[in-house]
Amino acid sequence: MGCCFSKRPKSEKDSRTEGEEEQPKLYSWDQREKVDPKDYMFSGLKDETVGRLPGKVAGQQFVIQDCENCNIYIFDHSATITIDDCTNCILFLGPVKGSVFFRNCRDCKCTLACQQFRVRDCRKLEVFLCCATQPIIESSINIKFGCFQWYYPELAAQFKDAGLSIFNNIWSHVHDFTPVSGELNWSLLPENAVVQDYVPVPATEEFKAVRISTEANRSIVPISRGQRQKNSDESCLVVLFADDYTTANARKLIDEMVGKGYFLVQTKEVSMKAEDAQRVFREKASDFFLLLNKGPVIALEFNGDGVVEGCHLIVNEIFNGTKMFVSEKKETASGDVDSFYNFAEIQMGI
Repeated sequence: MGCCFSKRPKSEKDSRTEGEEEQPKLYSWDQREKVDPKDYMFSGLKDETVGRLPGKVAGQQFVIQDCENCNIYIFDHSATITIDDCTNCILFLGPVKGSVFFRNCRDCKCTLACQQFRVRDCRKLEVFLCCATQPIIESSINIKFGCFQWYYPELAAQFKDAGLSIFNNIWSHVHDFTPVSGELNWSLLPENAVVQDYVPVPATEEFKAVRISTEANRSIVPISRGQRQKNSDESCLVVLFADDYTTANARKLIDEMVGKGYFLVQTKEVSMKAEDAQRVFREKASDFFLLLNKGPVIALEFNGDGVVEGCHLIVNEIFNGTKMFVSEKKETASGDVDSFYNFAEIQMGI
C-alpha cells in the first residue's frame, strides 16, 4: 500500500538561488518623483529678478524668505506660500489653494490670489488681492489693499487647479486682530491705482514667453469696488444659473454694464438649494428650482443711478432666452442684494 505525499510549492524565498538577496517591494508611493524643497524656495536673494514659469510649481508648497530688493514672479498654482523677512520686494503669486502668510516683511508690493490671506508683524505692504475668505492682519501697520488685476493665458486653468473661483473675492473685507484705538492699520488703495505701477510686468528674457496683460478689461478676476462707498443709493442684483456659458455670460454682462458707466460692487459663486432660493427670490423662486441642480450660481451686484432699468435693457437685448434673476425694481433691489449676500455669507462661513 503506497502513501501519497503532496509536494509543497516552492515559495519565492525557496526559489531564490543561494546568495541572491530578497528585493524590497515597490509601492506606488515609492515610485513618485522625489520633491526637493530647494526647488520651491527663494532664500537670501538680493537685487535679483527670479520666478517660476507655468507648470513648474504644480501645486507644491513654496517658501520665500530673507529677500531684499527682489522681483519675484510665481506664474503657477501652489498649495501654500509663506513670505518671511523680506524687504522692498515686488511679488506676483499665482493662485494658492490654501494660505498666503506674510511675516515680518516691509515695503513690499504684491499681486496674488489665494483661499486665505494673513499678515503678521509687517509694515507698508501694498496688495492687489483676490481672496475667498476674509483677509486678516495682525500687529501690522500701513497695509493697503486693492482688487486683483492680472491676466496670462494659463491663469484661468490655474485658478481651477487651486480650487478657487474668480467670483469669490472679498479682498476689501479686512479684519484687524490688533486694532489700535483712533488709528487704522489698513486702508484701500486709490480706486484709480494702476497695478503696473506697483507690480510691473517682468522684463527679463526668462519670462517673455508668459503673455501677460495688466489691463483692467482683461483681468481674469472681475474688478470690483468692494467696501468702497457706493456712488448711488440704487443697486441691482443679477443671478446667473449654471450652464456651459455661465462664466462667459457673467463676464460679458460685467463688460456691458461697466461700459455703460455702472459699477461692479461684488460678485459671488455659491451653491443654492430650493429653500435658499425661496428666501432670496421669494415669489419668483419656483422659476429657478430646476436650474439649481445644475451647479453653483453666480451673483453680481451693480450700482449706479438707473442701474435696474439699465440692467434689464442689456439682459433683454444680449441675453434674451437665457434665464437669469434680475432685480425687478429699484425700490426692492437693495433688499434683493442683502438677502442674497446674507445667505452667501452664512453658506460659505464668512
